[in-house]
Amino acid sequence: MTDYTTTILLDGLKFTEGPRWHEGRLWFSDMWANRVMAVDPAGRSELIAEVPGRPSGLGWLPDGRLLIVSMADRKLMRLDLDGLREHADLSGVATSFANDMVVDGGGRAYVGNFGADLIGEPFRPAALALVSPDGHVSVAAEGLEFPNGAVITPDGGTLVVAESRGRRLTAFTIASDGTLVDRRVFAELGEVVPDGICLDADGAIWVANPRARECVRVREGGAATDRAVTQHPAYACMLGGDDGRTLFVCTSDGSEEDRRAGRSAAFIETATVAVSRAGWP
Repeated sequence: MTDYTTTILLDGLKFTEGPRWHEGRLWFSDMWANRVMAVDPAGRSELIAEVPGRPSGLGWLPDGRLLIVSMADRKLMRLDLDGLREHADLSGVATSFANDMVVDGGGRAYVGNFGADLIGEPFRPAALALVSPDGHVSVAAEGLEFPNGAVITPDGGTLVVAESRGRRLTAFTIASDGTLVDRRVFAELGEVVPDGICLDADGAIWVANPRARECVRVREGGAATDRAVTQHPAYACMLGGDDGRTLFVCTSDGSEEDRRAGRSAAFIETATVAVSRAGWP
């Protein structure tokens, strides 16, 4: 196991999620501050959009417009030149808060949800929504145990989603129409609870583990090869930087109750790793 240690690039945040490397900067959602931000490698940050429904997953349409998951109202928003517009209503598929998302090169979005509120509701499986570029919503897959972060391979042929409750990574073949078939286990993760994930050029997946201060690199089959030791519990990760080898990690202190009460603190941490990014996001 190769270990890396992180440094803090940005602090003063509430709860960070959905990191994406795009046009030379890391874009991310500061969920409980209701804002989407971007930060460059020097730590200079910019407010991109305010999202009253709490932003989560991010992605881009082929024409460059930003898509933002709005968690609380279960919508997918689109940032047009004149402001935020509704791109799709996810409430027919998402039975609880909408969550992370991956958008492929053609603008198809795959969006997960909690299934049930983390506080006060019994667990129930959730569906993964497929949103076409024109905003049509359908079910991509059902019966997932808290579908969370997702990646798509560079050939566009495989989607892997983190099942947080199931403690596994689950793979699907992507059909030409975007539907998901041939469900299979990519990796069983044991004590690791997968939240956000990202893919590297060797086909391994970095997994943020919110139950620990770490991101773990996992190969298909479950072998863990590398670990980034973070300063705070890790919730999401993304490879980026000029050479694709900077691992950006969204970390946060505090419980779900702390976050809802405004008592949480969050950070963007970084480490340089051996293998560069690949695929989507």
